[in-house]
Amino acid sequence: MSVPVLVPAVGESISSGVLSAWHKKDGDHVSVGDLLFTLDTDKVSSEVTALEAGVLKITVAEGAEVPIGSAVGEIDTAAKAPAAKVEEKKPEAKKEEASAPKAEAPKPAAPAPVAPAAPPAPRPVPEGRVSRRKLTPLRRKIAMQLVNAQQTAAILTTFNEVDMSAVMNLRKDVQEGFQAKHGVKLGFMSFFIKATVDALQAVPQINAQLEGDELIENHYYDIGVAVGTEKGLVVPVIRGCETLSLAGLEKELLGYAVKAREGKIGLSDLQGGCFTISNGGVYGSLLSTPILNPPQSGILGMHKIQERPVAINGKVEIRPMMYLALSYDHRVVDGKEAVTFLIKIKEALENPVRLFLD
Repeated sequence: MSVPVLVPAVGESISSGVLSAWHKKDGDHVSVGDLLFTLDTDKVSSEVTALEAGVLKITVAEGAEVPIGSAVGEIDTAAKAPAAKVEEKKPEAKKEEASAPKAEAPKPAAPAPVAPAAPPAPRPVPEGRVSRRKLTPLRRKIAMQLVNAQQTAAILTTFNEVDMSAVMNLRKDVQEGFQAKHGVKLGFMSFFIKATVDALQAVPQINAQLEGDELIENHYYDIGVAVGTEKGLVVPVIRGCETLSLAGLEKELLGYAVKAREGKIGLSDLQGGCFTISNGGVYGSLLSTPILNPPQSGILGMHKIQERPVAINGKVEIRPMMYLALSYDHRVVDGKEAVTFLIKIKEALENPVRLFLD
């Protein structure tokens, strides 16, 4: 009996996707749970596994756009797995041959000639001056979202800088005990999330969004953290950040990092955030103007920590400094509120013991 291999539903608003890769070949025998293919949609990538055992027949090639619920192959459940090959034993050498004396090499023996090293394989040269390929659904969605944000929101960016000395010293002092107790390292992002929650509670206008002619103010703190993947930028959301300790936040971040690396971030992981943090510093960015993640009204940009001379109590000192950028929707947030928000972030990070104790 042949059972169709169907494209599964991966979200209410998703009607199609791109079959980006087959992980089995046509004619392969598959077992229940074997990974068959990867489906890329405009929101997430999903891995589809076999629901039946049998021989796979592929009917849709890689790269094709396929509707949800359509068949991309079939599994012949009546076909059995191929029998394992048994290696033939080589006949044993005759005792006479085994006992024959070996000819001695002449003395002194000349060294065997060394074969010349093979020349390096030439780099493949692309045909023509340009190459052309279709955008993936995820990249198309990202492009649409970014253009939509620019066209529908009054985006303005304000800047400040933070002295990271206190955070760096605190991490150094507690890292060993923190890791031994909680099983995760204490990174920078958890401090920024806690500082962001603190600032959102002090300036609730930034935790709001426009919907038609109504202003919706959020009373929860689900923070999205932008993560770069091979297939594009995704923003998984950490829920209830106001209730999580630094250790709890680090565990959530680690879980999402593993999911992103394995391509297993789901649609539910990306929905419902009220504010976003983007860390361009991991790529070496010194300063940027992050773009809003609609319908949110604010996004915080982190940047590279760089030692710079700064004035401290009338003296010039070298400190590890980071520029902060807050892009916000000026229709919802006034300049005074945006500046106050960044100052709250700065104060929390320059006195992180309070966040750590809370």
